[in-house]
Amino acid sequence: MQTEIQAIEANQTWEVSELPRNHKAIGLKWVFKVKKDPEGNVVKYKARLVAKGYAQRHGLDFDEVFAPVARIETVKVLLALAAHSGWEVHHMDVKSAFLNGDLWETVYVQQPPGFIVGKGDKVRLRKALYGLRQAPRAWNFKLDKELSALGFVRSKLDNTVYKRSSKDSLLIVIVYVDDLIILGPKIEDINRFKVEMKLKFNMSDLGLLSYYLGIEVNREKEE
Repeated sequence: MQTEIQAIEANQTWEVSELPRNHKAIGLKWVFKVKKDPEGNVVKYKARLVAKGYAQRHGLDFDEVFAPVARIETVKVLLALAAHSGWEVHHMDVKSAFLNGDLWETVYVQQPPGFIVGKGDKVRLRKALYGLRQAPRAWNFKLDKELSALGFVRSKLDNTVYKRSSKDSLLIVIVYVDDLIILGPKIEDINRFKVEMKLKFNMSDLGLLSYYLGIEVNREKEE
């Protein structure tokens, strides 16, 4: 819980503010989860602060909510391409990804249980929180903007696939919410991209892809 609050404060996600008239503060709650690896071993105990998005009102607290999600067929095709071409496939995760999404709407929430500051006034969100109806869209918009700034072009056939290429370089990135799957013929390009992303977001480098969307990936070198 302390780690989650620290991430929110470091990202300047909110500011304490008085609640204006005709505005209703959305409640928050803690959600706890045990993350496990494919063998069932505990990897992490996680606490997530979540907004009660079901209390939001369309047209006031949110407008657009759609965010694209990678199609499993696309993932399988690109993994097959990597296997056929002998490419390495790497995996990165954006920590607290939704906290990076910029909000366009004015949204007020109650302070989180156990972490009340001052007199318990409400807080105005600068950026998205998990649970907000528009949070996935806000994060996807932010990520798309940053990838475009790095020279990536989004696929017209699948909006979750990005490509950056030149005469002697090719890099493909698949986005599934806060997971990035990275593949290409040169490990140097993959490592360069990892450095670029770590400068923009708080990232976890998970190394070679081993498990993704229910697919177990095992890479064997040809003899």
